[in-house]
Amino acid sequence: MNIINKLQFFLYTTILLWNTFSLKAIVPIPSENPSKYQKQQIKRKYGMFIHFGINTFHDVEWSDGNLPAHSYKPETIDAAQWVKTAKDAGMKYVILVTKHHDGFCLWDSKYTEYDVANSGNPTNVIEAVAKECQKQGIQLGLYYSLWDRKENADVTNIEADKKYNSYMLAQLNELMDITSQYTHIVEFWFDGSWEKPSYRWPIQDIYSTIKQREPQCQIGINWSIGEDSNPNDPAAPAKSYRIDPEKQKEGDPIRYFPSDFRLGDPLLPAYPDPKIFTHHGQRYYMPFESTVCLSKRWFYCTTDTVYKSLNELIKLYNRATSQDNILILNVPPARDGKMRKKDMDLLKELRKHLNIND
Repeated sequence: MNIINKLQFFLYTTILLWNTFSLKAIVPIPSENPSKYQKQQIKRKYGMFIHFGINTFHDVEWSDGNLPAHSYKPETIDAAQWVKTAKDAGMKYVILVTKHHDGFCLWDSKYTEYDVANSGNPTNVIEAVAKECQKQGIQLGLYYSLWDRKENADVTNIEADKKYNSYMLAQLNELMDITSQYTHIVEFWFDGSWEKPSYRWPIQDIYSTIKQREPQCQIGINWSIGEDSNPNDPAAPAKSYRIDPEKQKEGDPIRYFPSDFRLGDPLLPAYPDPKIFTHHGQRYYMPFESTVCLSKRWFYCTTDTVYKSLNELIKLYNRATSQDNILILNVPPARDGKMRKKDMDLLKELRKHLNIND
């Protein structure tokens, strides 16, 4: 980040903090029935995860922010092919990874140099995919990792939270600035929250920041159900745990904030699946979104050659999309910036067996 960008960041952070103090908190309304926008998410039913980034070029799933930006060097960004693959599969939307735990950003961010602008291919991937979603009539969701091993490596340092929280809010606004030129965001998928207690994440500010611009956007946090220690209640016993989807029961606590839907990748929901969960004595309806790999890995890997069988995928789809829930299948582009033929062929075959119409 050069001196001009540092000054921009300072000014933007000052404005952001002012807006945060003046921003009216937007919160989910307690209800035991799905809201209008939850019904829209349930109706979408089936979508595609797109994991692509610096890890794609190193055969790893997670990295720590030390891989050089120039090692990200796709031959092209074939966003048209990515979106068409989802459309041909009968999917209604894609969820694009914008920043994974490593902190590498797939757009030119004002707030870091660890992004595509300093890589082997400066294409703004967020913009390219948003354009194609608009063109091909597919809806757009975004994944963003709260845990950032580049910008906030020492997660034990509570004093660093304020600066990093402002960084996140600034980047979320950047992402909405990019996508709003082309389409609406229907989903924000947040990851990595387990690295800090829930009270240290600015989830209320994140929720309000997104909802004031994209009210239809459904917001979910990975490993949504469980409980953390409460630093404001010294008498409360120390506790931090998650409840796996298969073991969730009606009335279980919401771990972070009463967001719009539940996540717990790559697990499937219980049968029967509860929908009502509690936060601060209030009850909230939350459907479950299953996120599962088509092959073995989230990111492209040269040794990732074992795929789920067609029969497995049929059973998976039927289980994950029953009970008013949603399935997202992960399809990772390779180092040439294109999706693999095996993935595309398997998805088309799956669509035939599922009898999915346009």
